[in-house]
Amino acid sequence: MNLYPHRLLLLIISIFLISLPLSGCDNTDAKQVVIVEVAKAVTGQAMVAAANPYAVEAGLQVLRDGGSAVDAAVAVQTVLGLVEPQSSGLGGGAFMLVYDAASGDLRSFDGRETAPSGASVYMFLGDDGKPLGYVDAVNSGHAVGVPGAMAMLGIAQKKYGKLSWSELFNPAIELAETGFAVSPRLAQLLKAYAHRVSLGNNPATKAYFFLEDGTTLPVGYLRKNPDYANSLTLLANNPRALLEGELALKIIIAIADGPRPGSLSLDDLDNYQPRERDPVCRPYRKMQICSAPPPSSGGHAINSTMGILSHFEFSKSGASDPANWHLLIEALRLSYADRDKFIADDSFVTVPLEGLLDAKYLMERAKLISTDKAMKHAKAGNPGGVAYGQDNTLEPKGTSHFSIIDQWGNAVSMTTTVESIFGNKRFVGGFLLNNQLTDFARNPVDATGKPLANAPAPGKRPRSSMSPTIVLDENGKPRLITGSPGGNSIIAYTAKTLVGVLDWGLTPQQAIALPNVVARGDITRIGAMNLDPSLVPALTEMGHVIKATKGENSGLHVIQIMPDGSLLGGADPRREGQARQP
Repeated sequence: MNLYPHRLLLLIISIFLISLPLSGCDNTDAKQVVIVEVAKAVTGQAMVAAANPYAVEAGLQVLRDGGSAVDAAVAVQTVLGLVEPQSSGLGGGAFMLVYDAASGDLRSFDGRETAPSGASVYMFLGDDGKPLGYVDAVNSGHAVGVPGAMAMLGIAQKKYGKLSWSELFNPAIELAETGFAVSPRLAQLLKAYAHRVSLGNNPATKAYFFLEDGTTLPVGYLRKNPDYANSLTLLANNPRALLEGELALKIIIAIADGPRPGSLSLDDLDNYQPRERDPVCRPYRKMQICSAPPPSSGGHAINSTMGILSHFEFSKSGASDPANWHLLIEALRLSYADRDKFIADDSFVTVPLEGLLDAKYLMERAKLISTDKAMKHAKAGNPGGVAYGQDNTLEPKGTSHFSIIDQWGNAVSMTTTVESIFGNKRFVGGFLLNNQLTDFARNPVDATGKPLANAPAPGKRPRSSMSPTIVLDENGKPRLITGSPGGNSIIAYTAKTLVGVLDWGLTPQQAIALPNVVARGDITRIGAMNLDPSLVPALTEMGHVIKATKGENSGLHVIQIMPDGSLLGGADPRREGQARQP
């Protein structure tokens, strides 16, 4: 019998209820009502799309047990932190969108890390007054922000969960205790980056990721992590276990160690609060596209790109027409220019979000695009009210994204990260800490001396490119759940799936498989995977400066909800994920 355990229970209850006489109505009609209501509860489709099979299975098991999409998100997050530590984990942050089918509400949850009270606008400048180099910055104690992902999940699960918080940790605890097989991707990244990013300099980190002979963990190695299981047990009893008690103390001790000890304190951890907010939603054709508000730049940059594109009609040739790619590239260039200048933590600086997404403003931005010739330079616009410098902060690509829909139609889009690959390299309680504060501008002013909106400050959250996105139809129902890792390329990766599915008529898997095109500044990068050899010459002919790369390693995980309720999923072949149903 192919039923989830909770479905079998509901079936038994329905049979019992049908046998009872119900007062106030005809018994036959009452039986029909009970049958219909039970059917509504148990026949919906469900799916998990995430970057690792272990994590997908953990989420599916929670759904089989009667859990909600947010319940499944807790299981997925905790398993990803174990099996994909290079990308996300307990010691990082996240942004999440949650659609609640019962109320029709769509909410955004902000688990972004915050800077300590001892942070300074000059925290990433060296003794010579110049910005620190990449490795020095990300590995310093100054780079670690208050980890917020698990506290964020705690407040969301309290509101939208169906199972008990503690049982959601069982899959990850069991896997940490019995061991997981090291995946090809983890093994390859350890081999390629361990020495380049000084992963072996921290004794605890070295002991976990290296063998006794000095080599890194090979493919298939059974890695147990009892410390991680212990940390999960503490979290199972308290969603804020990273922010108070013994784990909090361990985090502070690790950050106080060299190189460049940080100022994060127990008070900084204790004072941290995740935030629930309205998402940023704007119309696109007949749909509404929703993503996360500042300090995420997703809500702005995704809607800016799509809002500009709404003033054009793509040809019916879709992805095979270079002119269609040209339009996407130009819209991205304009949106990135605005994003780099204006988006930051709106609790600390004025973010002209309404002006940036105003319909007339986007129409004026669209007028800058020629249908057959590339702009020489894409410059930020003038939405009014603020005058910041132009910020070109780099964001390394150590992130993961997953999409979930449960049997009741509740949906989650969550992007989660420790920032750079393997985060800050400090290893505490079986997990890596983040280096998220390097998402701040390392130099607080631009080349002309203008202050940058995304400069560091005590208690401030660094700007993020994480763009968890849910597309709603004209009735306010989810039709597409998407998002990606990829540093500042996340915006372009995610926009590609929106255009691919909504405009070019592709399935999620087909849209994901398209070559990645990232247009930030005057140079457009195009990934080599599935690249039509005629595309680059055609774009070059239009005046685009193209850099073809082997990388552009997105991790898109997408679910499309069809009008009949069936689901189409897609998992990025550039990673190791799956899109599966229970």
